[in-house]
Amino acid sequence: MSFGFGFSTLLVYVLTFLPYTSYGFHVPGFTPNIFKVGDTVPLYVNKAFSDKTQLPHSYHDLPFVCSNVDAKRSLLNLGEILSGDRIYDSDYKLIFGENTKCKILCSKELGVEDAMVAQEMIKDDYRVEWIVDNLPSAAPYHTVENTKKLYEAGFHLGQYDAASSKTYINNHVTINILYETKEIDPTARLIVGFEVYPYSIQTSELCSDINVKTEREIPKKEVSNQATTVDFSYTVAWTEEKKITWGTRWSLYMANNDPQIHWYSIINSLVIILFLTSMVAVIMLRTLNRDISLYNDEDFRFEEAQEDTIGWKLVHGDVFRAPKYGGLFAPLIGTGVQLFMMFLTTIFFGLVGILNPSYRGGLVSFSLFLFVFMGMFGGYFSARLFKVFKGNSWKKNAFMTGFIVPGFIFAIICVLNVFVWVQRSSTAIPFGTFFALVSMWFCISMPLVFVGSFVGFKKQVIQHPVRTNQIPRQIPDQVWYMQPVPSVLVGGLMPFAVIVIELVFILKSIWQDQFYYMFGFLSLVFVILMVTCIEITIVITYFQLCGENYLWWWRSFFVGGSSGLYIFLYSLMYCFAHLHITHFVSFLVFVTYSFIACLVYALVTGSISFLVTYFFVRKIFRAVKLD
Repeated sequence: MSFGFGFSTLLVYVLTFLPYTSYGFHVPGFTPNIFKVGDTVPLYVNKAFSDKTQLPHSYHDLPFVCSNVDAKRSLLNLGEILSGDRIYDSDYKLIFGENTKCKILCSKELGVEDAMVAQEMIKDDYRVEWIVDNLPSAAPYHTVENTKKLYEAGFHLGQYDAASSKTYINNHVTINILYETKEIDPTARLIVGFEVYPYSIQTSELCSDINVKTEREIPKKEVSNQATTVDFSYTVAWTEEKKITWGTRWSLYMANNDPQIHWYSIINSLVIILFLTSMVAVIMLRTLNRDISLYNDEDFRFEEAQEDTIGWKLVHGDVFRAPKYGGLFAPLIGTGVQLFMMFLTTIFFGLVGILNPSYRGGLVSFSLFLFVFMGMFGGYFSARLFKVFKGNSWKKNAFMTGFIVPGFIFAIICVLNVFVWVQRSSTAIPFGTFFALVSMWFCISMPLVFVGSFVGFKKQVIQHPVRTNQIPRQIPDQVWYMQPVPSVLVGGLMPFAVIVIELVFILKSIWQDQFYYMFGFLSLVFVILMVTCIEITIVITYFQLCGENYLWWWRSFFVGGSSGLYIFLYSLMYCFAHLHITHFVSFLVFVTYSFIACLVYALVTGSISFLVTYFFVRKIFRAVKLD
């Protein structure tokens, strides 16, 4: 990737919020593409992808397919490039309403290396994605009851017969374009479906027999570890569709997202949060109120009632003592808030329909830009907390807030990118995109973090209701379940249980190329998740203070984010159970991106849980009378 292209893509990233129509992209409120009989409909080739490798490749650059070296490449947004999209014009000729039968595309001579690459990719079950009117190619299939038609993303590159150890390449495709006729204008047509049926045939002359004979009766084109010639051909059919409209044309791609299952997830989550809320209510309305009443009773003698009440008041002189590594704690909390604001705004855009599936790469593009522009919130909260810890150098704190987490993630991705680049995968980040990301980081995010830090540091320091003693109090021995590791691990169980069902759909959409557009359910689960994390953190922090352990700062952060560990472990289990990854680099890609996702998740839940718990601790100590 040239530096010039990278600089031009940076401009596209800056304008990513504007309507993007290079190949028929639409956002809600924009009119669809209207075709008439005889119009040329462009077909774009994108990528070949596989669940087994997680290493997509540009279809145009594959050495064993027909490709025009002069084909124009579409300008992509940031999300598309990071997702491995590489969209080119193709030589397939689609004339609206004109059925084409057995048209020869090209005759490709494959060398030994080219044939071996084709054989390996077919064995790895690679599928191909093309694009017509912004609809990805799909292979139709029916449910077991044959009552519902569904779409499988892409179509298979070839077929592998394990019994005979033979590999066949799909060198003929039947393209079926579904269209809707507008009632108000019978000459106007809208494309509502793009189906591709792949076949393997020995020679192009056999393609005329596909509709007469079954696929098994037609000799297939085998590829092996030797040079060969492959004839590529295609058939085009236009079918008027009565049941599908332009507004519902994505429904078949997302039919696997059964809303009933999501409702089960919501009900399961509500049961858990109801239980937790009851626990918090008991603590707040009974136990805590009783403790405060006793502490504020002038005739009450604490020494006589230690067996009947809990002595969290004893740590009042140390509960607000600055934690160790406060210079790291404040930037992490600030970054967590920045990520939380990004999540919140992204979900909102999804709810209002902007991040619909037709906006290719929109989710990633919006998320990255929102993270960059939310740097002001991260800097503000980090500086406010840093001032509580009596920090003086707000500039150093601001730099750490904007650099530590993004720098750590960026370094990991740079190392991973070397392995992906060696595999020649299209997910390898080009130099120009690296330049654009670094520019966004240092030219937009960092300045905003400094602005937020400056504003936050100018604010009055947060006042605590009690003074901190000069000499730290000795912490008594803790019961085993209130030790750091057990309490943190227990704290992550319930939040994980809240999201586990929704997590399955999210993992499918990320790693198995299924479309996810359930932002309504996702928003509900997100709210329930945050409430659950906050409540479980408050409960564990309260019990910790009752045990006269005032080291709650880091503990509350880790308890709130500990469910990220369970998500990571579940992701590994999902990998072995559903993806069947065999290549080392593919597994490395999966583990690395899963780790980054879980780290981001932990920062969000941990930071918000800490902030609310901080408010809770200040509240309870403000309510008691102290000598």
